[in-house]
Amino acid sequence: MGAPEHLVSLGFTGERFPAGTHMCYLYNDDRERLEIIAKFIASGLQEHEKVSYFVDLMTPEEMCVQLRDLVVDLPNGLSEPDFKISRALDIYCPDGVFVPEQMLRKLRAAYTDSIEQGYTSARLSGEMSWALRGISGSDRLIEYEALINTLMRDYPSSVICQYDVRRFDGATLFDVLAVHPIMII
Repeated sequence: MGAPEHLVSLGFTGERFPAGTHMCYLYNDDRERLEIIAKFIASGLQEHEKVSYFVDLMTPEEMCVQLRDLVVDLPNGLSEPDFKISRALDIYCPDGVFVPEQMLRKLRAAYTDSIEQGYTSARLSGEMSWALRGISGSDRLIEYEALINTLMRDYPSSVICQYDVRRFDGATLFDVLAVHPIMII
């Protein structure tokens, strides 16, 4: 008999989910998105998870103001031990190219570093609109999303990939839905 599955709160629902849940969030309302993500972040901090957020549509500073306005008790800086907010392009495409294997290594390291530092897990969320900028390698986005599912089996972080349905075409959104085991709509 295996060890019992570790369940975590995602903050925006009363249901608990297995650690390592990879979700996509399809949204068309910016305020609602901020409220859902604020609850996800706050819940991760309350569960003593190391939380990372990859912002694309505003600056990290603006995102922190938005989160604090929603009463998320954030650490003081943008790069504190418990919470780090970064520009999505700096994370996904640090050399101006998107390489899924490099990003998967970052996700693996986020989990292992969090455990080594005494956190219960890692929790990450990224705004995926960066992929619409024509950056080299962004055509591999769906491949990357599918590979996250395999990675989460051994490095169980809670992950939300955010897709604005007003920006992405229907074919891409269909592919996004096909590779995410859980959808927030």
